[in-house]
Amino acid sequence: MKFLRYGPKGQEKPGCLDEDGNIRDLSGVVGDFAGSTVSIENLTRLKNLDLSGLPLAHDTDRIGSCLAWVPNFICVGLNYAKHAAETGADIPKEPIIFSKHTSALNGPFDPVIIPKTSTMTDWEVELGVVIGKEASYVSEADALKYVSGYCVVNDVSERHFQKDRGGQWIKGKSAPTFGPTGPYLVTADEVPDPQNLGLQLVVNGEVKQNSNTSDMIFTVAQVISHLSQFMSLMPGDIIATGTPEGVGMGHTPPIFLKPGDEMVVEVEGLGQQKQVVQA
Repeated sequence: MKFLRYGPKGQEKPGCLDEDGNIRDLSGVVGDFAGSTVSIENLTRLKNLDLSGLPLAHDTDRIGSCLAWVPNFICVGLNYAKHAAETGADIPKEPIIFSKHTSALNGPFDPVIIPKTSTMTDWEVELGVVIGKEASYVSEADALKYVSGYCVVNDVSERHFQKDRGGQWIKGKSAPTFGPTGPYLVTADEVPDPQNLGLQLVVNGEVKQNSNTSDMIFTVAQVISHLSQFMSLMPGDIIATGTPEGVGMGHTPPIFLKPGDEMVVEVEGLGQQKQVVQA
């Protein structure tokens, strides 16, 4: 099932798509999608509802982030072999983990705003994984059992902040609007193999990234298991699992976003985003 949030910014309601592609209003049966409301148990309950008995949604001109907020926004760096090659980096021996500040969460069709002092704002299409139950010391074999759903993430990145300003990568990843997420939270049963999904990102009509999750160095299961050895993953946590080759930084010469640019971001089966860049 595909869950979503719709309505004006700050006033979003939870909803889902029915068999005809109509948005059904879930606000009478569930709170906003975040934390425990996106647990595997709760989403299974919602999947078993008779959607025909739910009201059709109104105020659907805007689709918000599929999650109202996230306890943790965890990212994986250099997790595609061809992306590591384009950056000149060695293949990591273990997943490179960093955080994105949760205030970066953004709607999939809302503007992406370039920070005031930015000179190198870049794009990154990624598969997002939403955790559905507490995960601590889980095995790779069991790891996907802890996933409630998947979504599209654009891990917008400011490369100068990330690489040249010292400290950790979070500084280049966390500006307001730098985390477009959604449009849908697609339940895990609709994604039988997260390692065989096409990803694409287009800037101003030109394809910049076009790959498949099969190029991941560490699989979704390996990433979840690895993280759970060091922390407890909680319902509602989102993991952005890395980006393929074709980022602006990887071009010769590098290409970065400027006001007026349009990004179209898509992961196979999970929906499409579209953002216009603003100063």
